[in-house]
Amino acid sequence: MQKMQRIRKVGSISNELVKKSREAALAAVQIFNNPSITFKSEIFIVLIIIAWTYLLHAYYRKLEIEYRYFKLIGVRKKFDKTSKGAFKFWELERCLNDDLSPVDSAASKNLRFLIGLRHEIEHQMTSRLDEHLSARFQACCLNYNELIKKHFGEEFGIEKHLSFSLQFSAINTDQWNALREAPGLPKNIETFINDFDSELTQEEFDDPKFSYRILFVPKTANHKGQADKVIEFIKADSDLAKNINKSYAVIKETEKPKFLPKQVVEKMHEAGYLSFSMHHHTELWQKLDAKNPSKGLGTQVVDNWYWYEPWVKQVTQHCLDNSSKYKKPPNKKKTSRT
Repeated sequence: MQKMQRIRKVGSISNELVKKSREAALAAVQIFNNPSITFKSEIFIVLIIIAWTYLLHAYYRKLEIEYRYFKLIGVRKKFDKTSKGAFKFWELERCLNDDLSPVDSAASKNLRFLIGLRHEIEHQMTSRLDEHLSARFQACCLNYNELIKKHFGEEFGIEKHLSFSLQFSAINTDQWNALREAPGLPKNIETFINDFDSELTQEEFDDPKFSYRILFVPKTANHKGQADKVIEFIKADSDLAKNINKSYAVIKETEKPKFLPKQVVEKMHEAGYLSFSMHHHTELWQKLDAKNPSKGLGTQVVDNWYWYEPWVKQVTQHCLDNSSKYKKPPNKKKTSRT
């Protein structure tokens, strides 16, 4: 790993980067919580990516790791520069790719999702992102707060400057269903989200560092004088949490597309592989040990096994590689006349 040239004191630039990073993160959350702003998700994504980029630059600066792009000419570095002569620094994705990145796998996947989403939204207007992606935005904020305090001190934490947003009315089930069913997400955004999620294992998808989900239940204090909090947190291993998760599982499971084996075979038929049968499908998953939970290709729901999108892609590739075998129409048995 190349060491940085000491143009200025490492500490002074690192502290300046942390300060700007923190301000960008605070601005991102404050804008998202502002009820008068309708372009909030897009602004949040841009600002939080800047916040993370500056934070990782500060981290690498602190370790004296060069985070500017350069080429080695002999033993000398030639730094890449813009047309105006400014240094080209690592973008967030390059920071995450470095071997010494302090961002763990789940938090990294959360950021890579936001980076990909930014690419989709930066050139066209979007709508209704807020309620679809707020869990991932929340996870991103918590991951950021954890990292900045871990590497730069508790005093840099941003939780003391933030509070839960208040709203003027409760949302009942009918209202929430109407929100979810209302049109909004552009096709390119919906496709990006589905493609990104389909590549995750179930464990990665459920990780709170990727998407932080909270179930809200109206609650009344039992006695006068008790703390009256809008949100109350309970331990994940408590009996109450276990019972809630058991009831909530049905809703949670709908978040990733799932397919019965019969549906996978039907998809192959629709793609023109008419000779691909259920027998071929069974042989394939057994050969590849595809039901191994560590592979995250499917899940057992009650008595049925459901496959995720990555398995459908593998089957499609298998059929493509063996198209001469599966493109043939299935043989029909001749019936003898009596």
